[in-house]
Amino acid sequence: MASLLNKFVSKIDFESYEDFEKNFRIIVPEEFNFAYDVVDEYADKYPEKIAMVWCDDNSDRIFTFKEMKIYSDKAANLFRDSGIKKGETVMLTLKSRYEFWFCLLALNKIGAIPIPATHMLKAKDIVYRIESADIKMIVCIAEEQVPECVDEAEKDLGTRNLIKAVVGGGRKGWINFREELEMASEEFERPTGEDSTCIDDPSVVYFSSGTTGLPKMILHDFTYPLGHIITAQYWQRVVDDGLHYTVSDTGWAKCLWGKIYGQWISGSAVFVYDYDRFDAGKMLDKASKHGVTTFCAPPTIYRFLIKEDLSKYNFSTLEYAVTAGEPLNPEVYNKFYEFTGLRLMEGFGQTETVVCIANFPWMKPRPGSMGKPAPGYDIFLMDKHGKICDVGEEGELVIKTVNGKPPGLFGGYYKDQNKTDEAWHDGYYHTGDTAWKDEDGYLWFVGRNDDIIKSSGYRIGPFEVESAVISHHSVLECAITGVPHPIRGQVVKATIVLAKGYEPSEELKKDIQNHVKSVTAPYKYPRIIEFVDELPKTISGKIRRIEIRERDEEEQG
Repeated sequence: MASLLNKFVSKIDFESYEDFEKNFRIIVPEEFNFAYDVVDEYADKYPEKIAMVWCDDNSDRIFTFKEMKIYSDKAANLFRDSGIKKGETVMLTLKSRYEFWFCLLALNKIGAIPIPATHMLKAKDIVYRIESADIKMIVCIAEEQVPECVDEAEKDLGTRNLIKAVVGGGRKGWINFREELEMASEEFERPTGEDSTCIDDPSVVYFSSGTTGLPKMILHDFTYPLGHIITAQYWQRVVDDGLHYTVSDTGWAKCLWGKIYGQWISGSAVFVYDYDRFDAGKMLDKASKHGVTTFCAPPTIYRFLIKEDLSKYNFSTLEYAVTAGEPLNPEVYNKFYEFTGLRLMEGFGQTETVVCIANFPWMKPRPGSMGKPAPGYDIFLMDKHGKICDVGEEGELVIKTVNGKPPGLFGGYYKDQNKTDEAWHDGYYHTGDTAWKDEDGYLWFVGRNDDIIKSSGYRIGPFEVESAVISHHSVLECAITGVPHPIRGQVVKATIVLAKGYEPSEELKKDIQNHVKSVTAPYKYPRIIEFVDELPKTISGKIRRIEIRERDEEEQG
């Protein structure tokens, strides 16, 4: 088999990071549309090439690129027959059902805008999205009370023209998506003229995680899939005819990072495990059974994996493993390496970007460091006065765009020019993340600007303290936040999930505090410790520190 990678890059193989940074370039064809120019191209040239290996707890399915073309053409006809036109928005709440891939490709084919969403949304969240994005149609799973929440949202809005389709069952007043899909025609011609897409058209809108306030609508154009060549080929190191597994629900942008775009361009199939509830042991069993070759997950997942007896699982096919989404604690890195012999390669990006900083294969990873900038991403650290920071100085990560927008960088916040102008001005996109750079050019994450704790004149990033707390033998997970204090301004609080076999106690609190004082600067130790059963998180596994802060502020009155 072969990949289509060489069609879209100036050069594939590199001798060093410096060679990669200097000579790598993405080639953007005119009127590029991933659904036609990658998926349908594979279906034509290599119809039996595997695109997806899908499973849930009861069944398995394998989809070739020929089948992806057939089903996406059917879905395109279904959407068009339902009244969806170019430029209109369709929300997809499909967890990890394989229909998500049919819908995403189909909407790109007709030029409509998919808006993936988590199944955990409540009626008020759906109302917010319908109003914000002017959503015309919703396609959702039949379970998890999602249709009921959609109906409630529609009632609250008084909307009578919302088109609704359900996957996995029938419902009065709703389209039965699976039945209609099977009956739809397989014949679908690529639109021409006004109905065709161009590379500047919107291809997908994701709502941000809402870790620090109301979600924003992040708009990507049709060059976005090409930007993920860096993500898949040079960070995740996927291989032609391999099987890549990124742990992510389709409601989050990490799905597009690891379950479709860059992987398929590079020729790798994607592995999808549609589980009802996360279980580290089951996930390892499924991944090893199906022969996953490359793997990506947030540090949260790795923290659970290293607590399993990894000797029970077959990792003989696994060649490479990476992580992103939250900073990687050195403790997790070291334990995973001890078990598997694989060095976790950390990367950094946002819903607004592809992987724009990473530990690339020619680099020796430094546990806890995000790595170095990706080609095409002109990254600097900037202080609050707009001055570029020196080595060792903390500053906000910014991306210089005066020479143009690199493929993969978002086009702005959908329907919100004010928010776009706040984050993207004077030739720089401001990420809102704080970091510092060492003398060798490696970048080190400190925290979201909103998460930085200011205590007694000190600026304390949560990540370093979390790493110190997690290195205590009793701690499974930890979130560090600031709590208002009348004298110190803020004090450091640790919200902790204990490992199995440990019980909360005042003695354990003191032991953890003393441990932190011994492994990091003493002024950073958590003066307040709260033990909890679980941490509040987004569906993608990111800790919602804002939820902890808001709850503490409410309790303080």
